[in-house]
Amino acid sequence: MEDNERRIAVLREISEVTQDDPASQRRWFHDDYFDLFVLQTGGELAAFQLCYGIHSNEQALVWSRAKGYFHDGATPSGEFIGARLAPGDPLEADPIISRFERAAEGLPEELQRALLDRLREYALQNAEGAARRKRFRRAAWQGAKQDKK
Repeated sequence: MEDNERRIAVLREISEVTQDDPASQRRWFHDDYFDLFVLQTGGELAAFQLCYGIHSNEQALVWSRAKGYFHDGATPSGEFIGARLAPGDPLEADPIISRFERAAEGLPEELQRALLDRLREYALQNAEGAARRKRFRRAAWQGAKQDKK
């Protein structure tokens, strides 16, 4: 493992995220490679968007309790989360998932466990990784740091 692989930044929470539903909480975590947008209801994971490759060809694995999984964005090389996993491979064999595991070390333990469970579930489904759209588009609340209201 190279030095830059060992020094991957951990995800840090961005404060002042727009909250428009009192029954749920939006959270945003960021590092130099990932943006993680989470929706929690009653403290439990209800939905997430794990955006990766944010400075080149942004893609996102999206999950919600109600709708399941889909993948947004595509690269010319066909690289997407879980693409390099073969049947029987450990989850860590995928470079994107492995990088996320290291970056997620600073997340609250329950949230980290729920996210890794969802990534494992997605990878084990042998998902084809077909994108719904060629380019990932963020929602308005997922933009740059928001002004305090």
